[in-house]
Amino acid sequence: MPKFALTVTCDRARGIVAAIASFLAEQGCNITDSSQFDDMQTGKFFMRVSFESETGATLEVLQQAFGPVGAAFDMDHAFHDESTRMKVIIMVSRFGHCLNDLLYRWRIGALPIDIVAVISNHMDYQKVVVNHDIPFHYIPVTKANKPQAEARIMEVVDATSAELIVLARYMQVLSDDMCQRMSGRIINIHHSFLPSFKGANPYKQAYERGVKLIGATSHYVTADLDEGPIIEQDIVRVTHAQSPSDYVSLGRDVESQVLARAIHAHIHRRVFLNGNKTVVFQASPGSYASERMG
Repeated sequence: MPKFALTVTCDRARGIVAAIASFLAEQGCNITDSSQFDDMQTGKFFMRVSFESETGATLEVLQQAFGPVGAAFDMDHAFHDESTRMKVIIMVSRFGHCLNDLLYRWRIGALPIDIVAVISNHMDYQKVVVNHDIPFHYIPVTKANKPQAEARIMEVVDATSAELIVLARYMQVLSDDMCQRMSGRIINIHHSFLPSFKGANPYKQAYERGVKLIGATSHYVTADLDEGPIIEQDIVRVTHAQSPSDYVSLGRDVESQVLARAIHAHIHRRVFLNGNKTVVFQASPGSYASERMG
């Protein structure tokens, strides 16, 4: 049976869940997973529903039939085919741990995406990418050519119909124009020392200060550098007995894991923007296996 997901954002109101459940039942659909959240502070309602169509209904039919329900609650809503893989571009500079981790997860089916291109401002990972039969685009960036470089990046986005850009340790600041154009469609990863340890060698700075926790943050990219809505975070403990290189190794591991989890949540439409924050619905144990394998 076809499997779909419905995502809904609207103002809080009585009867939303009942209206959605009744609609799906009338359309011959069986709900397999459902999550919702009422934000009492913003007055917003968020919901994600996974369901199977026992009648073989198409996205177009469901979207059209849902019109009156959506209009009644002034919903921002969309139906998604859960078998369709999101087209993703990965951007990387000279630190390849996140790129290699994503390629591995993609190759074994743990991250069901369609990697349509890898873009880099260096040539370090060309061979790795090409060996995975993925197009590699070398686009160098300098202060003088940055507008032209970003124009070339957007050409790749348009040509591939990419729906998401992943900055897998891409060490270039994107322009405000590109951030606005791709709003909600660029995910970044960085260590969680900011703003304590900026600049070069943050892990060495952390070691010298006796830091006991190393963390990583994955977030949507906005014009405010490293301050976009947070999707996923995690930490790992370190001790006085560990060296600066241990800090780096552990930090890279947690960065890779956090980025992969953030992408997984995004591609399965489990992340909702809520002002400067996000609402992230976790996959239930029963639904995670099917999501994992697409």
